[in-house]
Amino acid sequence: METSTDRIAEPWGSRSAYGPGQPWPVRVDAHFAAGVRPADVERWVPSASLLHSNGDAMDIAVIGGRIVGVRGRAVDRVNRGRLGPKDLFGWQANASPDRLTRPLVREGGRLVECDWPTAMGRVVSRSRQLLTERGPGSVGFYTSGQLFLEEYYTLTVLARAGIGTHHLDGNTRLCTATAGEALKESFGTDGQPGSYTDIDHADTLALFGHNVAETQTVLWMRILDRLEGPQPPRLICVDPRPTPVARRATVHLPLRGGTNVALLNALLHEILRTGRIDRDFLAAHTVGFEGLQAQVAACTPQWAAGICDVPARLICEAAEILGSAERLVSTVLQGVYQSHQATAAAVQVNNLHLVRGMLGRPGAGVLQMNGQPTAQNTRECGANGDLPGFRNWQNEQHIADLARVWNVTPDRIPHDKPPTPAMEMFRYAEQGSIRMLWISGTNPAVSLPELHRIRSLLAQERLFVVVQDLYLTETAQLADVVLPAATWGEKTGTFTNADRTVHLSEKAVDPPGQARPDLDIFLDYAARMDFRDKDGTPLVAWHDAPSAFEAWQRCSAGRPCDYTGLSYDRLREAGGIQWPCNDQAPHGTERLYTDGITWADPDLCESYGKDLETGAPADSTAYRSLNPQGKAVIRSAAYLPPPEGTSPDFPLQLNTGRTLYHFHTRTKTGRAPQLDAAAPDVWAELSAAEAAAHALGEGDLIEVATPRGALRARLRITDMRDGMVFVPFHYGYWDTPDGPPPDGAGRAANETTPTDWDPASKQPLFKTGAARVSLVTRSDGTPAPAPTTTASAPASPGGLPPTAGGAEAYATHDR
Repeated sequence: METSTDRIAEPWGSRSAYGPGQPWPVRVDAHFAAGVRPADVERWVPSASLLHSNGDAMDIAVIGGRIVGVRGRAVDRVNRGRLGPKDLFGWQANASPDRLTRPLVREGGRLVECDWPTAMGRVVSRSRQLLTERGPGSVGFYTSGQLFLEEYYTLTVLARAGIGTHHLDGNTRLCTATAGEALKESFGTDGQPGSYTDIDHADTLALFGHNVAETQTVLWMRILDRLEGPQPPRLICVDPRPTPVARRATVHLPLRGGTNVALLNALLHEILRTGRIDRDFLAAHTVGFEGLQAQVAACTPQWAAGICDVPARLICEAAEILGSAERLVSTVLQGVYQSHQATAAAVQVNNLHLVRGMLGRPGAGVLQMNGQPTAQNTRECGANGDLPGFRNWQNEQHIADLARVWNVTPDRIPHDKPPTPAMEMFRYAEQGSIRMLWISGTNPAVSLPELHRIRSLLAQERLFVVVQDLYLTETAQLADVVLPAATWGEKTGTFTNADRTVHLSEKAVDPPGQARPDLDIFLDYAARMDFRDKDGTPLVAWHDAPSAFEAWQRCSAGRPCDYTGLSYDRLREAGGIQWPCNDQAPHGTERLYTDGITWADPDLCESYGKDLETGAPADSTAYRSLNPQGKAVIRSAAYLPPPEGTSPDFPLQLNTGRTLYHFHTRTKTGRAPQLDAAAPDVWAELSAAEAAAHALGEGDLIEVATPRGALRARLRITDMRDGMVFVPFHYGYWDTPDGPPPDGAGRAANETTPTDWDPASKQPLFKTGAARVSLVTRSDGTPAPAPTTTASAPASPGGLPPTAGGAEAYATHDR
């Protein structure tokens, strides 16, 4: 059991090298509260990670009704016992003294404590009033990527068939809406084709905008162990920053922001030009190849080099590696999803695999990654703007089938237009058509773009805001009713990671005070609203997590994400199991499309596709004409310049993103001492050349401004590309004395980001703005509060020593 290594200073721990086709060796990581030994633990309770999307299986250590530590689960397929820093330390946030323990309601402009009947009475009263006076379109629900499957499904049923609103979406819209959309565009349905075990077999790994070392640390451990073993895979990294992935890459392409489609079209051009395509696979399993040929015919590496600002030689080298790979795994994340032409770019990665026939066998797969632990559940349960079970809102047979499952008439399920994505929901709230917004498990007052606008609309007197959370977040402070929720370790439910692995997380301890599981809150609301099915019986007939899971199984039956072969008992016994799991695949399904494309048939598919440039949805007639036999669709896209270019007033591209030690808006990780000390405050990054051009030095307090707003941060000089400024998006105002700025510069990256989104996935574009930087005050010699173990490591040579910065500040203290 690995407990002695400083996992802040050494986030990925020790190596266990292995070769292609070999099983990944076991290494069990653990961390306990001070003075606790493994032998002291009274109970070990099974769960999985909540602070990223990897799905690391772990056991929760309990003594005297308190969580006192965690250990990785050696037998689990996902992590083989390993845990990342957020897994090891993040559990401590559960016991934070500022947890919400009683409901709050707004009285005289202030939030005051009350009991549950009072709080729920206000929510129900406003719901009924709005339904009577304004109809179901006046009520909206905005949820998370961190609740459990059972909770999302219950929320979906009460929102869609109870309230009858189009307005239900998750904050997965901010991180992985493009993943789902890209999979639907290419394969007709959501669901990752590949598996984490493909890394055990691959000879080539291509990571597109995916800083896996910081976002899925245990998956990076798996890659590192392959890189240290015999016959290591070649590694391609597409990222403007010097991430740990970039430092280990065979080819690193530090492209200009917003140019992913140009780069990918050039890579496809070279693969087609050199004939590295699987013609038999293309003929048997795809449509649209001729359109791709025509689209990329002129997209030479030299053409792309001028747009992407990377040498044509590197593009050719990457294309040679991709074209000669025998077992290729590609992953995609926010560097694509939150940038210009997001869906179009993600689809081109799918196209790389389709033209090369790299699907459905060990070491050949694509992973359109998720950012949150239950983002996949949000999508499959329909809490993200789709319908449950990957049903097609344009297909009347799918609507009728869902109505059968819910025992309602089809007209009870709103489907006359697309479900409303989050950014449009907030616009409707701003304009006044949405008058009640129920926000569960997310913090839009820090995570959405153009924050002054978000704060203003949430504070409107006409908008009734319900917030369901663990702490008095920046969003909760603006609410009319605040509902204290239980969290991971305090409730039971299932969740599914980025490669379709389902885990059971069981209750280990009681929640504090009167906090309640999100499922209980939704069930209480459904009962108080007295939602009924067409026979007059309760619409939401389940009463706890196991019965909610059984209801979901009935909904998923026969759909791509079939859970009918799973059960709580099976998950307790076997650990993580990949869906679909049913009579045909009783042990789960390691990878999809092993025998052709299975869900793209016009009668089965989740989506008929969209125009990648405009987002206009196709209809059944157009899709049947394009794809009558239900094959994978190769959708091409032309490169378009980003809508907000740089200028003399704003000469830099703004890039926002994550760091290894924090998750989203730090509501949990900022309350874990080790994680907080590793990255205690916001910083901004410039290259050495940009810093010199602006006469700025390490640690200077600078202002980063865009046409929308500004923030202030200490400067870290790194080896990132010139022409760009990077800011982590985690930092808000819950732990600052003055709160958000009434005007002027703030602390949150999203004070500066644009209200713009991808036309197909409707995902906000956090990496497309133009910015300028200016000096506020010179440093006193103290470096920026940025980790040195990650992409924010100081520039070399001549930079800070590799042990300086936020991570070392904690490591020294810990010793």
